[in-house]
Amino acid sequence: MTEFSRTYSLDDAERIGAAIGAALMAGDVVALSGDLGAGKTTLARAMLKARGLAGEAPSPTFAIVQPYAPPEVDLAIAHVDLYRIDDQDELIELGLDDYLYDGALLIEWPERLGSEGWPDMLLLTISGEGDARVLTASVPPAWGARWPLR
Repeated sequence: MTEFSRTYSLDDAERIGAAIGAALMAGDVVALSGDLGAGKTTLARAMLKARGLAGEAPSPTFAIVQPYAPPEVDLAIAHVDLYRIDDQDELIELGLDDYLYDGALLIEWPERLGSEGWPDMLLLTISGEGDARVLTASVPPAWGARWPLR
């Protein structure tokens, strides 16, 4: 696991999310961690836009899982918000692994996974606020040469 950290502004969020989104492949899991209002959904939306989503992606806070499939996007992606998950048993019902056969997962609030998770999960942690945000990435070997931010 390689650690990467960079300060960014809200104006940079679209570019950063687009770069990561363009690098997504089937089987990838991107975990987005940070406080309420940190910018997790902003980065996820930029990733979806990079894969061809036109228009605004709704926050999956209430739906929990918001799937996107071709032709809406060029790679099937499930945008997941685990904020309302209280018990790890609820995760089984979501069937998240099924999305990885031919698509990717963007997961907000990955802390709710507990000890569950995926060994090659890209973990993005956002801290700070306004134009003083810090993106820290734990980049697994599976992302190696694909990691777009240097």
